[in-house]
Amino acid sequence: MTLPDPEAQTDKPLTILIGADTYPPHVNGAAQFGYRLAKGMTARGHNVHVLASRADKGKSFSEARPEATVHRLRSHSVPTHPYFRVVFPWEIKKEIALLFDRVQPDVVHIQSHYMIGEHVLYEAVKRGIRVVATNHFMPENLNPFLPFPKWFLDIVGRQSWKDMGKVMGRANVVTTPTPLAAKAMRDHAFLHKVIPLSNGIDSHAYELAPGERIERNPWPTVLFAGRLAEEKNIDVLIDAVAKLPKELNVHLEIVGDGEIRQRLDAQVARLGLGDRVRFLGLAPDAELREAYIRADVFCMPGTAELQSLVTLEAMSASTPVVLANAMALPHLVRDGENGYLFRPNDRDDLSAKLSAIVSLPEAERTAMGKVSHEMVQKHSIKSTLDTFEALYRGADTVPEHG
Repeated sequence: MTLPDPEAQTDKPLTILIGADTYPPHVNGAAQFGYRLAKGMTARGHNVHVLASRADKGKSFSEARPEATVHRLRSHSVPTHPYFRVVFPWEIKKEIALLFDRVQPDVVHIQSHYMIGEHVLYEAVKRGIRVVATNHFMPENLNPFLPFPKWFLDIVGRQSWKDMGKVMGRANVVTTPTPLAAKAMRDHAFLHKVIPLSNGIDSHAYELAPGERIERNPWPTVLFAGRLAEEKNIDVLIDAVAKLPKELNVHLEIVGDGEIRQRLDAQVARLGLGDRVRFLGLAPDAELREAYIRADVFCMPGTAELQSLVTLEAMSASTPVVLANAMALPHLVRDGENGYLFRPNDRDDLSAKLSAIVSLPEAERTAMGKVSHEMVQKHSIKSTLDTFEALYRGADTVPEHG
């Protein structure tokens, strides 16, 4: 690691401003990472501020939360998404400048190149404040919410990559969760110095505590967790479960909510799976943890995952996985050791891979889960926070993370 001047490397607490275009109560990996980053840095004694949009109508406001002081900007709904909010530059630029005057950040960490991230970066650059930029998004993530033909979406995607390069190219350091995402940013946004740095996870939080018992279901259970969105391909998973031999009696639990929930409900009813598919909605962390531990296999059929925190969480709970062979997911599978990859959108292949795991003797399935748990250790949240803290203090390179 290239470190700054040792005399400047002190334990002095930093004032950190995190610019987040999505943040809880939003439900997605980027929002969850922003929350964990704020919580982790506050626990280390830093003064953390988060700037995000309001989740509803109203004026901008600030609130003291356990993880940080959170500043909410006035925002506007969009007709194509159930919860995403947009902010208008002419409404927020002055408020951002005034917030910088109040907070006086030592370092700024933006979580995307879109609205809030972009204008927080511009304000920091203007004031000579160090900027770390992390990208959690692929332009393709937006396609389901843009009601345009594919040829036009391709134009939007190219423009989005160009904008990413223009904005994040002004940061002192650029990171993204995986080597695959870093390569995509180099190839399409022409950002040539991108550090792959895992979002990080506290794997111990998903282990059974000494003496703790969580009753398994009386039937084999497949689990999905995440936003119910087009790119997650949950319909493919439901079809695959329907194709499993009835004598296996496999059940599916779906944790999360989103814009395609009604369509999935209709699919389950049409396939006659009402007694074997349960929608658990937005589950609190404790309930989600129990779902991971209870499951026999975790499945992520999404094809636009930059890292997939929910998959890392399931692996931390010693659960075998079946993942789409797309984007960053192949990095999380040792085929046949902790689970299987399946051909994206191939219902038959997914069904066969799920069947292979739920048909195993319990001891062999447990062994697969142990490999999942071992694999996730390199994604330690402590290592991630250590690295970001070094970047905040002036480091410009770090060892690559998987």
